[in-house]
Amino acid sequence: MLAAEGADVAMVARKADPLAQSVAEVARQNGGRAFAVPADIRSTADCQRIVASASEHFGRLDILINNDGAPPLGVLAEFDDTAWQRAIEQNLMSVVRLSRHALPHLRAAGAGRIINIAALSVLQPVPKFGLSVTTWAGVIGYAKTLSLELAAEKITVNTVCPGRIATGRLEKVFGSGAGGPALDDQALAEMSKSIPLGRLGTPDEIAGLVAFLVSPWGAYITGATFHVDGGRGASLT
Repeated sequence: MLAAEGADVAMVARKADPLAQSVAEVARQNGGRAFAVPADIRSTADCQRIVASASEHFGRLDILINNDGAPPLGVLAEFDDTAWQRAIEQNLMSVVRLSRHALPHLRAAGAGRIINIAALSVLQPVPKFGLSVTTWAGVIGYAKTLSLELAAEKITVNTVCPGRIATGRLEKVFGSGAGGPALDDQALAEMSKSIPLGRLGTPDEIAGLVAFLVSPWGAYITGATFHVDGGRGASLT
């Protein structure tokens, strides 16, 4: 959606071939400029290379969107130090490093946007999501603090927490990927009953909010955490 709105986009993933296909699809659909950066965000060196490659390729950097998958599901007491360290590197430290490397470029541009994608579970924890909940809670705290430190420089920092969105991750988390039956239409219909709006969200509905936050219309919004969950979240904030 950002490409459709005219943004030049650098896309990052570990696997080069699927990434190249995604970049080609973005260019085909939107006619915009998209650039592939194969990298592992758990790597300190790769985080630096991602930002350097994007800024060099396009000549500037105005927006950073931190959006990755999630650590494994499981009971917290059963995860060893290695699993914890991997989760911290993937979810929290990638955001810290990428933001740190992006800041000089955002400052040079005179303003900027940092958007972090987390999940509703960080606001409303559920069993077996503990690695994600714990590390994303760190991201929200980091983002709120960073937003205060950067506000005078016109750099905004916000976090988006999607609920149940119609992507392949639903199957991984709630269906066969979690050891249960595959999610068929009936199972998805049952899942939708727990959502006040009565349906799953779409990726475009997440992208639409992100596009708004990084646009000029989002310039007065910073330090916020957004629920995009069809009303499912029960918390007041």
